[in-house]
Amino acid sequence: MSEYSVPAEFRIPDDANLTDPIVGHAAETPDKVLFSRKVDGGWQPVTAKEFNNEVTAVAAGLIASGIEPGERVCIMSATRYEWTLLDYAIWTAGAVPVPIYETSSPEQVEWIVSDSGAVAVFLESDSHHKAYDEVKSSLTDVRNVWGIDAGAIEELVAAGKGVSADDVEQRRRTLNPECLATIIYTSGTTGRPKGCELTHRNFLFDAISTTEGLDEMFGDDQSTLLFLPLAHVFARIIQVGCVQSGVRLGHTADIKNLLPDLAAFKPTFVLSVPRVFEKVYNTAKQRAHADGKGAIFDLAEKVAIGYSESLDGNPLRRAVLEVPHRVFDALVYSKLRAALGGQAVGAISGGAPLGARLGHFFRGCGVPIYEGYGLTETTAGATVNRPDAMRVGTVGRPIPGCTVRIADDGEILLKGGNVFGGYHNNDKATAEALDDGWFHTGDIGKLDDDGYLTITGRKKELIVTAGGKNVAPAVLEDRLRANPLVSQCLVVGDQKPFIAVLVTIDEEAFPDWKKSHNKADSATVADLTDDPDLKADIEAAITETNKAVSKAEAIKAFRILGDDWTVENGLLTPSLKVKRNVVLEQYDKQVADIYSGSKE
Repeated sequence: MSEYSVPAEFRIPDDANLTDPIVGHAAETPDKVLFSRKVDGGWQPVTAKEFNNEVTAVAAGLIASGIEPGERVCIMSATRYEWTLLDYAIWTAGAVPVPIYETSSPEQVEWIVSDSGAVAVFLESDSHHKAYDEVKSSLTDVRNVWGIDAGAIEELVAAGKGVSADDVEQRRRTLNPECLATIIYTSGTTGRPKGCELTHRNFLFDAISTTEGLDEMFGDDQSTLLFLPLAHVFARIIQVGCVQSGVRLGHTADIKNLLPDLAAFKPTFVLSVPRVFEKVYNTAKQRAHADGKGAIFDLAEKVAIGYSESLDGNPLRRAVLEVPHRVFDALVYSKLRAALGGQAVGAISGGAPLGARLGHFFRGCGVPIYEGYGLTETTAGATVNRPDAMRVGTVGRPIPGCTVRIADDGEILLKGGNVFGGYHNNDKATAEALDDGWFHTGDIGKLDDDGYLTITGRKKELIVTAGGKNVAPAVLEDRLRANPLVSQCLVVGDQKPFIAVLVTIDEEAFPDWKKSHNKADSATVADLTDDPDLKADIEAAITETNKAVSKAEAIKAFRILGDDWTVENGLLTPSLKVKRNVVLEQYDKQVADIYSGSKE
């Protein structure tokens, strides 16, 4: 058993709550721009005073509508300015916001609203109203349903005209660090979502601790564009951290037009999940090859990775790479930085392991990615890399006030002020997850002597082959997704004689691949799953992937699938994790075919 902790040099005041920063900013720096709000394709500034006034007005409307302290109010919406406004207004009214992913099914909506005991619901669009209407007959506790696109904000502001600012302030002051701040339902790769109860202390602690040492991102004149779902704890803690630090925050949910939004917004830092960073890298590489500049990009990639590796204590190698690095900075790296808006000094990654390959590539391109680790149950961040304490390929050291322990079976245990108190209405699950303040993450990892944590897999996802070999699929899947042609993949082989993989094809890379291989423009992936050229390219990617593991862990068979996995078809969570059990169930015939008499 190994353990590492970092002491906290701060304390949370006994009367603090999450709304304090907006009141403080409005009083101390009223003209400071806290938000850039997307309006008619442009970015409209919102000052600290304006935001505080809006929050107060909406909170007054909630109070006038009968929302009582501690009552739950659900928000089902894509990431947008109004999400943050409602979050802080609900808190200011003394109530508890409960997020619902905008992609949730009617059954999931029913479960979250009923299990949380919500008395009111905010629904963004007609499609969300439709999902809610399918199950509303069973949601008898709900007294108010507001439509965001149907003028909910204006309606609440009008309703609250008779509630004084003093009445709102009195309600706001009912909150303290031990009050429940939210119930976040895990997106759930398996089973029914569990509601994690997080307090104001959890959020305040994590926001202060995770941003410590990240002054170049969480300081004056800094900004970020939030595009991850605010129903996810990762985006939520970044929101809280930005408001705490006075970082200018923008919102967009239009992932398909993310690059134009980044170009217009010009964030000074970017936060995302690894899949988005993979897509940026893969798209740049695929376009370079399609334009006949593949050899230049590949060499630039090697130089970037080598240069980044040299920063970890190899000054001689760095000196050798200095000139080619400057050349490729002008030819390649500057264009990649421009795709992120041109002003980003760094990025934050969470939600899944990033991998050393991507970490070194982006750092070598001038955009270091500070990878962290945490779960909903730990209010997001529990460990993080920092500019003065960075080890690419790890998820960093414990945040101040948090302790990481590796159990005898390799499971990661966490303790600290960011760890939740339990699951809502689920004592059994709480008892299984928490033991004497230690949260059992279900992840497997290792600590080095300096306290840097490396994630090696999920305890429940470890594959044990028929020969008794333990295989962590994440290592193989991360490397295989590095190929621009690969969109998603899932390693299989539990209790089977060898390791295999299911592969989906990237829809953006596929047209250029068809053109370069003289395939019909009209051909779909489903048409070409058995195409010799496509299979050969995927096999080459697998051969490269297998270099990272032993022969017993290597992928020996694969199947190309005709359809990709998405949030919309239910095979990815909203945070872009593969729902392994759902995929295995849906493609059980393909998996069975791999092992039906195959001799690989």
